[in-house]
Amino acid sequence: MNIIELHYQGGPLFMSILSLIFLAVIVLSAMKAYRLFSSEDQVDYQQAGISQILQLGIFAAVFGIFGQCLGLFQAFMAIEAAGDISPAMIAGGLKVSMITTLYGLFIFLISFLTWFGLKAKVAK
Repeated sequence: MNIIELHYQGGPLFMSILSLIFLAVIVLSAMKAYRLFSSEDQVDYQQAGISQILQLGIFAAVFGIFGQCLGLFQAFMAIEAAGDISPAMIAGGLKVSMITTLYGLFIFLISFLTWFGLKAKVAK
């Protein structure tokens, strides 16, 4: 299973929005890191503006969980309408519903580690 298949299975709407958030985290991190490492003058935490990186990561995690909840709700509606469903089909649906949550948490992890590193640089 490659990244394109995961993107499609996770739902194009939620996965596309999460990918845009991930791109924003990368671009914002690069801009803030360039600013911090290229200037010789001391920058305080508020001036650095690195908290935005962490906030985007938190939003990605919450948005991924929201995508999972919406997917589970739709799956439960389908199970209710169909009646008798095999456990393998339920497990497959649960697996697919986890994709957006895992992607959101991955984005949060990257943003947290970046924020932590840049915060350490600001503290020096």
